[in-house]
Amino acid sequence: MNSCYRPQLSQASVSLTHPVTAVDERGRRETLYIPAERPLTVYVDKRELVTLMTLGAAPEALTLGYLRNQRLVRSLEDIVSVQVDWSVDAVAVVTRGGIADVEERTAKKVVTTGCGQGSVFGGLMDEVDRIVLPPDARLRQSVVHRIVETVRTQQSVYKQAGSVHGCALFTHDGELLWFIEDVGRHNAVDAIAGLMWLEGVEGADKVFYTTGRLTSEMVIKGAQMGIPFLLSRSGTTQMGHAVAEQVGMSLLARCSGHHFLLLSGEERLVFEPEWLAALETARTLRSA
Repeated sequence: MNSCYRPQLSQASVSLTHPVTAVDERGRRETLYIPAERPLTVYVDKRELVTLMTLGAAPEALTLGYLRNQRLVRSLEDIVSVQVDWSVDAVAVVTRGGIADVEERTAKKVVTTGCGQGSVFGGLMDEVDRIVLPPDARLRQSVVHRIVETVRTQQSVYKQAGSVHGCALFTHDGELLWFIEDVGRHNAVDAIAGLMWLEGVEGADKVFYTTGRLTSEMVIKGAQMGIPFLLSRSGTTQMGHAVAEQVGMSLLARCSGHHFLLLSGEERLVFEPEWLAALETARTLRSA
């Protein structure tokens, strides 16, 4: 099969928010919109595998990314179809030859610190040592700022309803490729992994951004996607930091405006002191 192969995919659409009536401290009623969290049970060759709690923004890509990041399916060509049916909150995946040793491979599960009770199958931890990220990848300081500003101004479910996490994939020049929101950041990263798989996009020259914490699960998934840069507006965990150093990933936390904290992979970041000085001067003049 050629590199343009795509499995048969449904195009299941669903509302991402749900209206509710709220009463404030003065007894006033108003309509609020909250994230429409829903279960999506994944069946692979008619075998129930897992139930994902999701917003439902990109269910086909989420399913593909989950299978890819759990290393249950190694090649896109092994998948015949992915069909989502929201009337039964399920997705049916058909493969060409099944998943070898699926019971053994999914028996050991680690519940992660990811929002929404993310989980990874235990065998993934054994693969971290084999991940090699591109040592020559570079990211300019000004591009970090551009990425943060792009996410800040992005139209999102979060701005309307809150209570969701967003993940985004950028080029090394700061061009936004995809922005996905879900109730858990692990779902959002899986959805982007699925889109990368479908479109044949490599991660070596890409930058990944998440609104949530940089946990070990997020770092491992980013590394599996071959992405050398992981940015967050939040912080990191000890294990997330340890895994990032182990795989050689550049980890940037507390990204806000032109501020960030570089925690690992310092050799990849290109500092631009003149650009930063000019930016700060311009901001001072505007506020004067």
